[in-house]
Amino acid sequence: MVFICYPRCGTCQKARAWLDGHGLAYDCRDIKENNPTYEELKGWYEASGLPLKRFFNTSGLQYKSLRLKDRLPGMSEEEQLALLASDGMLVKRPILLTGDRVLVGFKEAEYETLL
Repeated sequence: MVFICYPRCGTCQKARAWLDGHGLAYDCRDIKENNPTYEELKGWYEASGLPLKRFFNTSGLQYKSLRLKDRLPGMSEEEQLALLASDGMLVKRPILLTGDRVLVGFKEAEYETLL
């Protein structure tokens, strides 16, 4: 598994503690230092079955300062993916990659069910 996170993010810390508490092995990737590429994001988005908007960190400062709430509906999928690939802080975290599954954000019940 690959755990993509921002180490200072409280939600990421909770998810990591959950994984550690359940003895699950994973590789950790800092989203700020190693931002996902356009191709990675596109693949994760397609594999997740989630709406693309779920990949945006809607509570982040960047999201708010760029006024993405109003801008996203008018943007194409390609434009949205390119924007996400431009700055890891725009991406919702954590992201957990488990072979064929992509989990975005941390909901303990979802982790329990899928892992």
